[in-house]
Amino acid sequence: MKVLECVPNISEGKDLAAVEQIVGEVRQYPAVRILNYSSDSDHNRSVLTYLGPPEAVLAATKAMTLKALELIDMRQQHGSHPRFGAVDVVPFIPIRNMVQAEAVEIARQYGRFLGEQGVPVYFYEDAATQPKRKNLATVRKGQYEALSAKLQEPGWIPDEGPAHFNPKSGATATGARFPLIAFNVNLNTSDVTIAQRIAKSVRHVNGGFRYVKAMGLYLKSRNIAQVSMNLTNYTKTPLPLVLETVRMEAARHGVSIAETEIIGAIPMGAMEEIMRHYVQVHDFSLDRVIESSLL
Repeated sequence: MKVLECVPNISEGKDLAAVEQIVGEVRQYPAVRILNYSSDSDHNRSVLTYLGPPEAVLAATKAMTLKALELIDMRQQHGSHPRFGAVDVVPFIPIRNMVQAEAVEIARQYGRFLGEQGVPVYFYEDAATQPKRKNLATVRKGQYEALSAKLQEPGWIPDEGPAHFNPKSGATATGARFPLIAFNVNLNTSDVTIAQRIAKSVRHVNGGFRYVKAMGLYLKSRNIAQVSMNLTNYTKTPLPLVLETVRMEAARHGVSIAETEIIGAIPMGAMEEIMRHYVQVHDFSLDRVIESSLL
């Protein structure tokens, strides 16, 4: 059976009743399994992770999107996480018996559907139609507040949907990508400048790790600073390497790590390097995990 994963990020993390209604739309599809969903009030963002047969995942994503567009008003939305739309980013990830081209086609179908709802849509990562649209940060640059002006630029005409500003729903980025790890490190300090310096030291754009995107944020509800990261290829930039670098940089600024967070699901393959690094079982492989053998 073909298995496709979808990890929508929606711009609502405070109204949990609304989030439950949105997630409820996915539950209407019995072939789709919800692995995880979580909300962050400081980010004002929720991340859903679910998988199943491609057709069912696409149908569930369309239903989820319609409910999110109904309930989320970007004119009232504020949070610490970058965003430019109610349904901010919708990546599709091939998990089993699928190639990347099939996931790209699903993303294109979803983009056409969303464009028909009056939402500007940009294809990113492996579905990108232009090299400069491959990077999500570039597509989302300026965020919701700059979207109206951006849509008027010839180089930023949407791939689907109208080339004019939708004030309620904003815009959406969708595409196909490798499984990433959304990984946050919370620091024992409220000084966001420290988190920003650490983020700058580890992210690729500033000379850090090739497969790391990072930013420093302040979490008002907990009065702490956070290094929020996406590890876009855990096979080439392992999670332990990134974590230990963050730990070293934090110590250099006189602070320690309070806790870490993994948002959504984590690929089983990423656990191999964690076992090798922290448990120091250097010949460890997933074949030695009982449940993995059953799968």
